[in-house]
Amino acid sequence: MRILFTIAYDGTRYSGWQKQLSPEVITVEGELEKALRALFRSPDLTCIGASRTDRGVHALGQRAIIDVDTSIPTEKIPLAIRPLLPEDIIVVKAEEVPEDFHPRYDCVKKTYEYRIWNGKWKNPKERLYSTFVYSPLDLEKMNIASKKFIGTYDFAAFCAAGSSVTSTVRTIFDCYVKQEGDLIQIYVTGDGFLYNMVRIMAGTIIAVGQGKLSADEISEIILSKDRRKAGQTAEPQGLTLQEIYYDFKGNSVDSKE
Repeated sequence: MRILFTIAYDGTRYSGWQKQLSPEVITVEGELEKALRALFRSPDLTCIGASRTDRGVHALGQRAIIDVDTSIPTEKIPLAIRPLLPEDIIVVKAEEVPEDFHPRYDCVKKTYEYRIWNGKWKNPKERLYSTFVYSPLDLEKMNIASKKFIGTYDFAAFCAAGSSVTSTVRTIFDCYVKQEGDLIQIYVTGDGFLYNMVRIMAGTIIAVGQGKLSADEISEIILSKDRRKAGQTAEPQGLTLQEIYYDFKGNSVDSKE
C-alpha cells in the first residue's frame, strides 16, 4: 500500500529535509527513513517528500509517502514509530492513498509562515523560530506590500541562484501580515514556490516595513525579473512549512481551509 505521512519537525539541527550522500550529514528525511526501515524491517525502504525545506527551516505539515506491505494498521503507525524518531521529528498522521498519488505533483497549494521578532530586545525563546529585527516595522505598509504578490506572475526576481526549474511562473493565492505583540507573522499560500522564494518575499516585505522600499515597488520588482532589485533573503529559522494541500476525488486527505 502507499501511505501518506504528515510530519512536523524542528529543523534547527538538520541540514534540510533531503537526505544527502554523506551519512555524516543529518537530514530530516534521513532520520525518518532510518526509523521507517527499523519499524517495517525493510532496509531498502525509501520515502518521497513533498517539499525540500532548507537547513534550519521548520515544518508542521510536511508530507511524504512510502510503499510498504505491513500488518500494522495505518492509523497506528504514528504511535508505533514515535520511539524510533528523535524528539524533534514527529509523524502526526498516516493515511492510505491511491497507488498513483505523488506528494509533489499532486499538491495544489502550500502555506508557509515567516516569523519576525520586532522588539527592542531579542527574545531567547524565539531565537530559533524567528528572525530578529530591531528597527520599528510599519505593519500597514507591510500588509499593503504583501497583497502585491497575489496573482500569477513570473517570480524570477524572487528566486535564489542555483535553481534548476524550467519555469519561474507561480501563483500566489493569498499573502498577509499579522501582529501579536512584538511577533509579526507573514503568511503566504501558493501553488508552489521557487528556491528561497518565501524567504526573499519576507525580506522584501521587511524592507518595506523599514521604509527601504515602497509597497508600489513590489510590482516593479516582479516585472523586472531581476533578483538584485528584491530584498535580502530572510534568515531560515523564521520559516515554517505550515500545510500542504491536496484535492482528491473520493479519498480521505483533507484541505484545512
